[in-house]
Amino acid sequence: MARTYRDPLGVPHVRAASVSDLARGQGRVTARDRTWQLEWLRRRATGTVAEALGAGATGWDVFARRACLAGTARRAAAALEPETAAFVAAYVEGVNAGLDPDCPELRRLDLAPTPWEPWTPLAVFLAQHVLFAAMPSKLWLHRAREVLGDEAELLSAEGPHPSGSNAWAVGPARTASGRPLIGGDPHRTLEHPNVYAQVRLACEDPDDAFDVVGLAFPGVPGVAHFAHAGGVAWAITNAMGDYQDVFRETLRRRDGRVEALGPDGWERAASHRETVAVRDGEPVDVEVVRTPRGCVFDGSVADGVGLSLRTASDELGDLGFDALLPLLRARTVDDVDRALDRWVEPVNNVVVADSTGAVRYRVAGRVPLRDDANRRGVVAADDPAAAWRGWVDPLPAHDVPADGQVVTANERRGPESDAIGAAFAPPHRARRIAALLSGRSELDAADFAEVHADTLLPTYDAVRALLLATPAEPRGLPALTAILDWDGRMDAGSRGAAAFAAWRGALVRRIAAAPRLAPLTEPSGHPALLEPWHDLTTRVAQALDTLLAHGAPFGLDLAALAAEALAEASERLEQTSTWGEVHVLRVVHAFETTLSPHPALELPDVGVSGDHDCVRCAGSVPGVTDACVRGSVARYVWDLADRTAGGWVVPLGASGDPRSPHHHDQLGLWAEARLAPIVTAWDLLAEET
Repeated sequence: MARTYRDPLGVPHVRAASVSDLARGQGRVTARDRTWQLEWLRRRATGTVAEALGAGATGWDVFARRACLAGTARRAAAALEPETAAFVAAYVEGVNAGLDPDCPELRRLDLAPTPWEPWTPLAVFLAQHVLFAAMPSKLWLHRAREVLGDEAELLSAEGPHPSGSNAWAVGPARTASGRPLIGGDPHRTLEHPNVYAQVRLACEDPDDAFDVVGLAFPGVPGVAHFAHAGGVAWAITNAMGDYQDVFRETLRRRDGRVEALGPDGWERAASHRETVAVRDGEPVDVEVVRTPRGCVFDGSVADGVGLSLRTASDELGDLGFDALLPLLRARTVDDVDRALDRWVEPVNNVVVADSTGAVRYRVAGRVPLRDDANRRGVVAADDPAAAWRGWVDPLPAHDVPADGQVVTANERRGPESDAIGAAFAPPHRARRIAALLSGRSELDAADFAEVHADTLLPTYDAVRALLLATPAEPRGLPALTAILDWDGRMDAGSRGAAAFAAWRGALVRRIAAAPRLAPLTEPSGHPALLEPWHDLTTRVAQALDTLLAHGAPFGLDLAALAAEALAEASERLEQTSTWGEVHVLRVVHAFETTLSPHPALELPDVGVSGDHDCVRCAGSVPGVTDACVRGSVARYVWDLADRTAGGWVVPLGASGDPRSPHHHDQLGLWAEARLAPIVTAWDLLAEET
């Protein structure tokens, strides 16, 4: 039987005599801390959210059914190695034993938590990441090219919409301890409860002992992405790998069955119907169609056309869960490397280091080999050239010398990236982190924590150059003066940062109003669920660096627009004096889509430093909102000399239950870019009864 201990911040430390008991313990404590989150994630994975929250959630449920998320998860679960299957099943037993029917959200909805099944963790992981990859952006790029032709490239600037992360490491010759250091932070939409949970998993079986601290996905056993196992530690960023393709399908119903036009003619397509239950509403009938390419998520047989999604996980019937136990058991860089040979998706950059001084970078996952057209948009299902032809092998990897460093922040890493993907993040964060580390020695965990806190806007020099060349009107001078006197740091207390953000948002809105772009303001025609990826203002904001460098995009007079934006920003400064007044943390809770917030779920307003291009990622959406809606969903430093010398933090707290004292007791630390201590001595922890 597992025993659970808590540190002063309520982080669970699970201790057991066997792997199966440990898995049950992790499942049980996760359910106790995160019952609502697990219920929400299970419903998302199975397309049953509207049954709980009403018609506002129907769009996701229809997509989840049509994209065959549960079916793919069942196939992957059935193919697991026996030991992995037992590990996952034990975790599910623990979840079902720990679910709390008295959590506030379930009481509000008058619902009981639904028991999990052995395949549910795989479905939860898949649902978390199905829109994390290339499919939504491929739809956007295809549409932008139809409207703008070659000019669409001005809006296809590298910039991830839902994904991002920083991770870096230095070799032992660069540290005060003589052992490597790893630091980093994953970036996602800020959710309530948080997408990651701090945990410690200690197995005390003499023949299978391990002791791992890390950040787990609630609903998924083990710690896949960020962990310190004592002798070895690892971290990931999104490699921006392209492992999803969208096919334009021609469909028909013939003799009572569905057919799709493939490279060799008409092919049989599997079809069945499902019903989405809707709270206080009429049920929705859904036809689920699977062609030889994948499941049709858009369009219909009745229309004769549709879009299917082909993914590495669906193609292989594998989500990479067979890597979970080997990761927990890893002792060296080579152990982690071998474990991640089993990884599938998302495709990740991985930084690994161990106490011998070894440091390694590698890409983990499966990337299909196919023509470049597949990576640039929607391709025809009946085109033989669009077929997949195996997998990219080998993927990029290299060892880092003892006096070296490695930085990964979703950027294009030179020619090696060409085989991995087509669109990457701007290089700003990666270059800034590299500059902060370069030439330094005697580094320690405190130095790495300072990197987390860096608020310099890497594009400031380009912005300053543009504004120096902008003939400002008198009414725009207050904003212009504030920006030119500014040090380029997006600090919460900065007036210059507030002026810059107001000017940037005003400029983005003016560019988005260009007549040439008007067709892109219309609904995309795709499911409403995917409309955020087609929001023109957001796309202009992401591409602003490219647009400013062009000089006259879409026939616009940028200097005139910049002057107008300065006037608007000056008016804003009359009401807003600092960045932190408008750059306030805003986290998303599932209730916000359909229900009024529960009073117990309210969080204090906290103004935060940073922005989306800063190392201290606290992202707004320029032109849409100045609030911090996306950013670091965890920060960590792994010290290979002493695990407790590092630190970690999450945006809110260890518990997802608003009644808990640990619901948001890390919020202050997170907002100030400070780390909480990693406590591992059992006598400093409190055992739960």
